[in-house]
Amino acid sequence: MKLLKILALLIFPLMVLACSSNDDPGPADPEDSTNVDPNVLYPSYTKLVMAGYQGWFAAEGDESNRGWYHYQKNGCGFFPGCTNIDLWPDVREYAKTYETDFNYPDGSSAHVYSPYDESTVDLHFKWMKEYGLDGVHMQRFVGEIKPSNASGKRHFNKVLENALKAAKKYERAISVMYDLSGSSPADVAYLYDDWEELQELFNLQDSKENPTYLHHRGKPLVVIWGVGFNDNRAYTTADVTALVDKLKATGKVSIMLGVPYYWRTNGNDTEKDAALHALIKKADIIMPWAVGRYDIGGYNPNNVGEDVKWCRANGVDYVPLVFPGFSWGNMHNDASLYNSIPRLQGDFLWRQIWGAKLQGATSLYVAMFDEVDEGTAIFKVNNEGHVPLNGDTGLKFVGIEDKLGTDYYLWLVGEGARWFHGENGYTIAKPTRK
Repeated sequence: MKLLKILALLIFPLMVLACSSNDDPGPADPEDSTNVDPNVLYPSYTKLVMAGYQGWFAAEGDESNRGWYHYQKNGCGFFPGCTNIDLWPDVREYAKTYETDFNYPDGSSAHVYSPYDESTVDLHFKWMKEYGLDGVHMQRFVGEIKPSNASGKRHFNKVLENALKAAKKYERAISVMYDLSGSSPADVAYLYDDWEELQELFNLQDSKENPTYLHHRGKPLVVIWGVGFNDNRAYTTADVTALVDKLKATGKVSIMLGVPYYWRTNGNDTEKDAALHALIKKADIIMPWAVGRYDIGGYNPNNVGEDVKWCRANGVDYVPLVFPGFSWGNMHNDASLYNSIPRLQGDFLWRQIWGAKLQGATSLYVAMFDEVDEGTAIFKVNNEGHVPLNGDTGLKFVGIEDKLGTDYYLWLVGEGARWFHGENGYTIAKPTRK
């Protein structure tokens, strides 16, 4: 039955969306064009394709002193039969890697990387430029950077420092994206103080020092993710509204909110709170979280179309999320969760890119650049035929399809970026790599 659904979608009538012939990903509306600082290379999110960058990994032996942070599973560690990741990074190009207790079937040792190393983040931004990804939103987990978590704050500050340097070197767009997961009301309020501290540390609003920091509607963009979800969070929409009001009162930022996928109808993953729509109307952009919400058989591009209509009617810009697939078997010790949303050799990802373009979206958020925990990473990871062994209890690692290069999803996202920049010739049919 599932096969029939997939076939039905694949034979959907071909539709070609007319694209602008302008290859310059500049601002699309008059408001973005006013008072543009000439030093700002990215004055608008419009026409950009950007990914989320977790940057939360650490390796035993790196200078973060956090051990195998985020590679390990809480409560056990990082060794065969115990890990949090499903994908294994392809580390052949890294200047510095770290040996693990995992081995490949031939007995050779498996290595991983640490974003705490400047050379690692430099390589990632080099890939972004080579493949055409416009840039990334640097994740900053509020629970990790509050004053009581000194090691977390040190880690994320160092990774951000590495990223700002690489973004400038490779002329990639970059922004700070706060994730409120696990936050208390006091943590939400602290976000304002952290943003102020970042200005002192990195001068994010200095366009000469950070010319690639992403602006929108004339101001530096701050992203706040985790607003309006119905998963029993400790903070409320009112807490986030107070934060947004305080940030907006400075007159120095624009704001993108990460909201539930069914935000518009207050359905499924969304809290039933009328205040959510009022908060959204205060934002400059919203990005609905689509990861895990559908597979290729359940994807409906019309949802993006209805979201776009609502946002246009209410003066809010809209950035849909696309993701390549999903897998979190090792995180849950459940073999049934490997490739729970199959990648289908890029068909699933391209269908979403096409659907967003068809429905009038002007930019994209790609989840994620480096998320190997939940199997959404688009950066280079090992093929399924070349992954380490993961114990003898039925657990394993998954990988990029063997028919594809380890860089395939970077390449495919780059093709999507060219389409959103205005290049012609793209359709519902996934592009063929030559």
